[in-house]
Amino acid sequence: MNKNYHQAKFFQSASGINSLPPELGFEVAFAGRSNSGKSSSLNKVCQQRSLARTSKTPGRTQLINFFSLPEGRYLVDLPGYGYAKVPEKVKHKWQRFIESYLDTRWTLQGVILVMDIRHPMKDYDRMMLRWAADRQLSVHVLLNKSDKLKRGMTSRALLAVKKELKQYSMPVSVQTFSALKGEGLQELWRVLDNWLYAE
Repeated sequence: MNKNYHQAKFFQSASGINSLPPELGFEVAFAGRSNSGKSSSLNKVCQQRSLARTSKTPGRTQLINFFSLPEGRYLVDLPGYGYAKVPEKVKHKWQRFIESYLDTRWTLQGVILVMDIRHPMKDYDRMMLRWAADRQLSVHVLLNKSDKLKRGMTSRALLAVKKELKQYSMPVSVQTFSALKGEGLQELWRVLDNWLYAE
């Protein structure tokens, strides 16, 4: 493990594009539907239980939250939505905010797109992939909750997602993952190291 992730600390929240922190160093964003285990995955990366707030009520993350790492790097927790019981107007506001962030944030090195392996490639996931493709932004798909499936089903889900991802024009990779058990964590750290700390 790169010890820098263990030193992650909350840095700042942003409620709109004008409240984003200055672009001072490389960052990687975690995105995903509100039931995908996005915040839990970020916490597992940093080996901290409550760095990114998790909730049994989907959609509680309504801000873009920045977590600082050593050497001027950041991990960013984007608002999730999908099953969130919030008004459509709020969902559209989140959508515009996230799109603006992805489109204008030039310190952003890549997106970790977290999906529930049992329900991958939903409309929101495809929308995120289209945004990333428009900007040629690297994406690493995290098929989370792999502990919920047997090995054969996990392999089939991974192959199906790999096949669908071929239609997107930006650099994209995919792996299985379990935020609960830490399966796939070493592979995820390697992706983050390459984006954030490669010389």
